Amino acid sequence: MELAHTIIDALEDKKAEDILLLDIKENATFTDYFIICTATSNRMLNALADGVVEKTRVDHKRKGRIEGKPEAGWLVVDYGDIVVHLFDEDLRRYYKLEELWKDGKVLLRVQ
Repeated sequence: MELAHTIIDALEDKKAEDILLLDIKENATFTDYFIICTATSNRMLNALADGVVEKTRVDHKRKGRIEGKPEAGWLVVDYGDIVVHLFDEDLRRYYKLEELWKDGKVLLRVQ
């Protein structure tokens, strides 16, 4: 959980919007937590991913793997037990991960 809070702090520092920490370990076998947030531009998506990777590397010696391209509107930073989804506004509304994983437990929401 400490890693999740570090990630959320990094997202807040970079001005991510509508941050959600979702516990899905009872519903998924591939990860324990999703962190989902929104960025207002492609440039911001990149800054969020870079900020998360840097802070977790420094604070926890953990290396996240970034998947996707900012131009696609969705980046994923994978830590194994935590998967961070960084969306632009349109794709977050389109994919509705919160609804897809609604059986998960909302642990934190920062709006």
